[in-house]
Amino acid sequence: MEEAMPAAVQETHRDEKIWANSGDSHLMEPEDLWTARLPKRLADRAPRSERGEKYEILYIDGMQIDRQLNDFMDAMRPPGFKDLSIRLQDLDQEGVQNQLAFPSMGFWTCTIRDPELENAVARAWNDWAIEDVMGKQDRIFAPAIVPLRDIENAVAEAYRAAEMGFRALYFPCGIEDDRAWGLELWEPLWTAAEELGMPLCWHIGTGAQNVVYRGPGGAVVNYMETTYPGMRVITHLVAGGALDRHPDLKVLIAEGGAGWVPAIGDRMDEAYRQHGMFVRPRLSRLPSEIIRQQVYASFQHDISAVQVIEDTGYDNVLWGDDYPHLEGTYGHTQQTLHTIFDGVDLRIRDRVLRGTFEELFPAAVAA
Repeated sequence: MEEAMPAAVQETHRDEKIWANSGDSHLMEPEDLWTARLPKRLADRAPRSERGEKYEILYIDGMQIDRQLNDFMDAMRPPGFKDLSIRLQDLDQEGVQNQLAFPSMGFWTCTIRDPELENAVARAWNDWAIEDVMGKQDRIFAPAIVPLRDIENAVAEAYRAAEMGFRALYFPCGIEDDRAWGLELWEPLWTAAEELGMPLCWHIGTGAQNVVYRGPGGAVVNYMETTYPGMRVITHLVAGGALDRHPDLKVLIAEGGAGWVPAIGDRMDEAYRQHGMFVRPRLSRLPSEIIRQQVYASFQHDISAVQVIEDTGYDNVLWGDDYPHLEGTYGHTQQTLHTIFDGVDLRIRDRVLRGTFEELFPAAVAA
């Protein structure tokens, strides 16, 4: 007679629904979000798109960006991608309890160079997210967009967002070298976020070109290229001392996987130790300690993101469904969750699917 498996590693039946929180989802903004909320002199320069048969053209503050994103992709999106009530039904069907929902068109706010326009666009997006999304249900919540061209605007909007009910702040990964995330110019914003208890949430594939190579394997190469800037964000925040100076700040890198996080901690420790005579600033903790205490990461399909937890002890890991984007898990969420978590220690499964999310966003989790 076979012995029963320990309770902590019992197999999950394939027909058992696994419920999860998503640390990476998205909102789809209405097409008239900025034209309806901004004066015409600003609305005409706010982000908007025009779609043809093969390409989408984005217009932002006098710039034009062509993207190969045509109508058939919308036909493949989940039923509730623009309807909140249907979206909640999609969540029930897929087994998703709560979602941290990033912008979609709002991602382009960071490309605006005019501080007045950027501030107005960010504030309008935040007003819409509160009024039309977060104010109508309690399972989907968004991080507030922060205008970045003027630090006073950024700090003011962080405080306004907290008063409105936001529980996190969004940032793009890509940024100019003279405004890199580890520089002292961001100190007022980090101080405000730490005081407000608002996690800083970066999303990969934002703030820079996503198509950087057009040779063999380009589709995979470019997909990987969206991930590397998230690693740079953490490297700058840690090496530059920002997280060491603000030990209560929590940082999330969304959609970029999680297995790399403890690895770069080891790599940074090596640099800090072997090149110590050149290291400035000096830190009160090793880079790996700062990372383990303050850095979080979300993934969708990566089996390794869960596998590394047991061996490395790094468990600041969240799963995400990426709803309603095409790389997400809609339509096969349960299959994906069973593939990743069947046979996994239940303590690890609970941490990744619920506990880490609730630790980062305790006030935003629906009962």
